[in-house]
Amino acid sequence: MTMILSAVTSGLSWTKSSYSGDGGNCVEVAAGQLVGVTPVRDSKVPAGPALAFSEPEWGVFVDAVKAGQL
Repeated sequence: MTMILSAVTSGLSWTKSSYSGDGGNCVEVAAGQLVGVTPVRDSKVPAGPALAFSEPEWGVFVDAVKAGQL
């Protein structure tokens, strides 16, 4: 289940996705920092909410991106 996080994301270390281009449409990920979920946010709105994907959901998404399916 995907959740929306707001308050708990301020202390996380964020990494810009290597799949993000220079067009400003960047995704940042705080992988491995919260048990059971992977927070993802828009780099243009760092103080905004983040989506928190379950580890299995995030794994399926990353595999699909790597396979060129998305």
